[in-house]
Amino acid sequence: MVDVRRVKLPGVGVLHTFITDDGGKCGVITHRSGHSDLITFADEEDGSDANKVSLRLSEDEAHTLAELLGGTRVTEGIDALDQIPGLSIDWFTVDYDHFIAGRQLGSLSSRGVVGLTVVAVVRGESANPAPADDFKVFPGDTLVVAGSPEKVAKAFTFYRTGELPVRPGVPVDSTPGG
Repeated sequence: MVDVRRVKLPGVGVLHTFITDDGGKCGVITHRSGHSDLITFADEEDGSDANKVSLRLSEDEAHTLAELLGGTRVTEGIDALDQIPGLSIDWFTVDYDHFIAGRQLGSLSSRGVVGLTVVAVVRGESANPAPADDFKVFPGDTLVVAGSPEKVAKAFTFYRTGELPVRPGVPVDSTPGG
């Protein structure tokens, strides 16, 4: 595994660097504003800028580059989980006009959606794993949920509108896995 060095850049963001097998350095500056700078340079003593390259990427471009390069080990681990039949892990980003914005997470099981778990709420650069029902959700938060694809879809509808989709004559849920 490659050794990655992390340095906080006050007022800017975070710099991650590593040394390549051929002795060069590769780094990414993740700015607080959301864009990233991909930088490469030779590890030479003369301080010459001749071998330095810098490329500014938008947040979307940085995600695209990460996917093209093979994603992260975390992504690979989640991809493996996605291969479990009946399990869906998905992300819901809260917007200002969503029902859940400014409200406590609450328990979906009390509303009839049994067998769905909010794994974490990501806020900025920090994750809040296994949040309690009284955890307050804000616009910009990302909810990470796990459950059957149908239950995940129901939860996302509820987070957006405050209503659960119900088919006439069919209970919302009866038991976990049902």
